[in-house]
Amino acid sequence: MTKQFICVDANFVVKLITNASETSPYITLWDNWEQNQIQVIAPTLLGYEVTNVFHRMQLAKQLLQTEAQESLNNALNLPIQFYSDQQLHQQAWEIAQKFNLPATYDAHYLVIAQRFQANFYTADKRLFNAVHSVLPWIHLVE
Repeated sequence: MTKQFICVDANFVVKLITNASETSPYITLWDNWEQNQIQVIAPTLLGYEVTNVFHRMQLAKQLLQTEAQESLNNALNLPIQFYSDQQLHQQAWEIAQKFNLPATYDAHYLVIAQRFQANFYTADKRLFNAVHSVLPWIHLVE
């Protein structure tokens, strides 16, 4: 049996961690992936991004310091396989150029998804709208 991969971005992970509702589409998807033993992957960038998001949520008083720290710990302890190499950055540059993305961060996730022939899940509507007509394996979760 061929190993299946799913790529997620920081937006997805933050929504997964901060939305405790049992009806959350993020939790439903995550549970399904775990049940089906699908490997979740992402660039190492995800760790930097979720750290920054929870820090900013604390500064904005959206989370108490203890809540922000717990959320960060939960995010960093998810069973996600991280990838990074020099070629990843070069390929992210090319994808950002191709789709005229405002930054290269999102392109790193797209490269990882492409590499592993993985479906990519995001909560970033702007990114989804920018690439979904060309990259049918990107999925918007709302």
